[in-house]
Amino acid sequence: MQGISSRWLLKLLPWVEAAGGAYRVNRRLSYTVGDGRVTFVTTGADVRVIPRELGELAVLRGYEDDAVLESLAGRFTQREYGPGDVLAEKGTPADRVVLVAHGKLSKIGTGEYGADADLGQLADGGFFGGETLHGESGTWGYTVKALTPVTVLTLDAREFAEAVERSDSLRAHVEEFDANAGPATDEGGEAAIEMASGHVGEVVLPGTFVDYDPAPREYELSVAQTVLRVHTRVADLYNEPMDQVEQQLRLTIEALRERQEHELVNNRDFGLLHNADLSQRIPTRSGPPTPDDLDELLSLVWKDPTCFVAHPRAIAAFGRECSARGVYPEAVDVGGQQVPAWRGVPLYPCNKIPVSSTAASSILLMRTGEAAQGVVGLHQTGLPDEYQPGLSVRFMGISEQAIASYLVSAYYSAAVLVPDALAVLEGVEIAHGGAGAAV
Repeated sequence: MQGISSRWLLKLLPWVEAAGGAYRVNRRLSYTVGDGRVTFVTTGADVRVIPRELGELAVLRGYEDDAVLESLAGRFTQREYGPGDVLAEKGTPADRVVLVAHGKLSKIGTGEYGADADLGQLADGGFFGGETLHGESGTWGYTVKALTPVTVLTLDAREFAEAVERSDSLRAHVEEFDANAGPATDEGGEAAIEMASGHVGEVVLPGTFVDYDPAPREYELSVAQTVLRVHTRVADLYNEPMDQVEQQLRLTIEALRERQEHELVNNRDFGLLHNADLSQRIPTRSGPPTPDDLDELLSLVWKDPTCFVAHPRAIAAFGRECSARGVYPEAVDVGGQQVPAWRGVPLYPCNKIPVSSTAASSILLMRTGEAAQGVVGLHQTGLPDEYQPGLSVRFMGISEQAIASYLVSAYYSAAVLVPDALAVLEGVEIAHGGAGAAV
């Protein structure tokens, strides 16, 4: 059966019991600060921001007047830029918000000793300048330059101020936003736990408690099922030299496990590609996956990273980039098998990570384990007619055509316990001859 793969992801995830078919993730209360991504719709070459998506801007977070949001969306102006064009220059007046509909931008600031420093990239759905819509106007603290052809939507702070003056509800919302600095949070955005340290004498210690998310997420087990049908004549007469029903079951289960791994990666509800926090997603610097990109991923999952997971073609593209730089990463031994690694973190292949029509893919980096507050797989054992952990085979009877039927079911899901347990490198170019490939 050619479709059987190594299924490293199923082997890497620690599997946790989900009693009752659900698994609740209780997290400390976090306060969203509007650092998500904006979504657009296109009509031919015209691009328009979805009005509700303006809530990703901090000043509009929680504002729900659809008519006003629709009016604001209509005030945005579409602009096109080519590679190398400057959209905002350090030191010039900061007077607008810029939404990136398509393309890639680089933010360049000043380093500790005056040299230019790369502050990161912005890609589809990103934005900058949201702070210009409230408070006093200032100057850009960085330069934003286009790396590829770029389509953006811009809104001047002056036009936003006009919209505020015309809408009583929007004016009240902005005034409340400016007046309320928000609850105390730690650097991770979680409700702060007050404490004192370094004091001398009999000081009054602060009181505190751990505030939890009032609506924790519950992951329900998903299911992959099929009905295996075998004619009793086959089972009766052709069971030598091998058990035909057993072999049919074996290959059916292999296919179910392949589907299970595919769902763990791609399912829109619990799949890893869709459950990575928006702040944990970064684009590549130049297109192909470089050592710099993987180092950037390691900076996002720096607490005991377990493994990288990538499509085999993405691993090959990373190997080409390393060879072009004269860098030769060492492999690590995993159960007697040599696996490529970067900075000592194994890089495992997974052919379930999609490759787009433009030969772009993604690379995952995760920390695994319940004790490490990482990524875990979910299943339930002790099922009726259990054949393997989390998988059951139930005999459904024999039809009037003498066909025996077996219901084969696999129950599974995955949970990301805290956001910094999973990071995704997006837009990974894997075709030969990419921007960073050796010539």
